[in-house]
Amino acid sequence: MRIFCVVFLLFAATVSAQWLNHPTPGTPRMRDGKPNLSAPTPRQNGKPDLSGVWHVVPTPLDEMKRLFGPDVDATSVPGMETDSVSKYALNILADFKPEEAPMRPETAAIFRERAEAFARDHPGAKCLPLGLPFAYLVSEVTKIVQTPGLIVMLFEADGSHRQIYTDGRKLPENPDPIWLGYAVGKWQGDTLVVETVGFNDKSWLDGIGHPHSERLRLTERFRRRDFGHLDEEITFDDATMYTRPFSVKVTHALVLDSDVGEFFCNENEKDRVRMNVK
Repeated sequence: MRIFCVVFLLFAATVSAQWLNHPTPGTPRMRDGKPNLSAPTPRQNGKPDLSGVWHVVPTPLDEMKRLFGPDVDATSVPGMETDSVSKYALNILADFKPEEAPMRPETAAIFRERAEAFARDHPGAKCLPLGLPFAYLVSEVTKIVQTPGLIVMLFEADGSHRQIYTDGRKLPENPDPIWLGYAVGKWQGDTLVVETVGFNDKSWLDGIGHPHSERLRLTERFRRRDFGHLDEEITFDDATMYTRPFSVKVTHALVLDSDVGEFFCNENEKDRVRMNVK
């Protein structure tokens, strides 16, 4: 299970969230003083307010072992245990049988090469951005800041940030390829639909090596169903690498009285020489 050891080592330098135990303003509480995570969704200008510190609801360890083998947790890093991440962080195609995965032959060849190299060349191992959606499917939290015309996502996992414009602008027609793409969002009822294009092809969709091309179009549908839960459906459309679009669904849980921590990968970084990263 060396491949999973590499994946978890990518995040070994993350600092614990700052300002611990500072009460989250506006938290509804029950009679006993405990937070009421099932309380109604907070709103901003009539729309659901997605602001907060969020952590993907992890896949249970039993399910991880069923999918990836009984020793999948043998290489866990303290604070980044196997059951603290989504199964999609390890394998974005975890819902497919291997023979039914919608990969083109050339895509499967890239994936096999990366998997056989135990993910040594993962961008995170080189202190490069983790990419989407990988950065918010791992152990670290994500902070969402919502304003009337812009939503910002701050990723603790690699210290990067993402801007989602909700001011009515259109996606660029011929964008320069970048790591996190260009994102615009619009509300459909209480669901925020985010379209992202303009990716480069350097990031991986998951920890074990599923690739994407510059043609990738990511569609995310965010719905804050109550105070403490944010449901998300992610659809991947990349005709260069995959035979058809596919989707995954995850839920993010609100992390109260906490915040994102800073992360600087190059500070005292010692993993690359040991991992023989190119």
